[in-house]
Amino acid sequence: MFDQYIRQYGKRLYGLCLSLCASTHDADDLYQDTWLRALQSFAQYDASRAFEPWLTKICINTYRNALRRIARSPFVSFSSTDEQDALLQSVPAPEKPDYSALHQAIDTLPDKLRLAVIAFYFQDMDMAATAQTLSIPVGTVKSRLSKARKILKEVLHDEPDIRF
Repeated sequence: MFDQYIRQYGKRLYGLCLSLCASTHDADDLYQDTWLRALQSFAQYDASRAFEPWLTKICINTYRNALRRIARSPFVSFSSTDEQDALLQSVPAPEKPDYSALHQAIDTLPDKLRLAVIAFYFQDMDMAATAQTLSIPVGTVKSRLSKARKILKEVLHDEPDIRF
């Protein structure tokens, strides 16, 4: 039964993993960890609700946990948050050449705004599904998307190919 979910949602989940991670190696790890956590908590899944938002929420939470582990890792220490931000921004992300400026601008958004943008625009979720996935009210999703669009407009004002 679980194989059916993997066949149905696997490609979209992997696309989300690629959007979140800086490398295909990290995306592969996130993809596997997400399916493992989904399988482990499948008994808690409410079948009356859509599966994809539930799976996306697991993926995003797994991604957040990985970021927390990296930040607390004794092997990675930064003297300032600016140094950490500079390193994180220097990691190249796999992106389509047509929209590389947009993807780079999205990557610089604060995490809360970036996750809302990815869920809503790149995963084609509606407001309610995005809110459910991120465990926030619908109004907060609208507010975060509005703030993200405003920031992106300012950052990308010189990009003629991107319209808002």
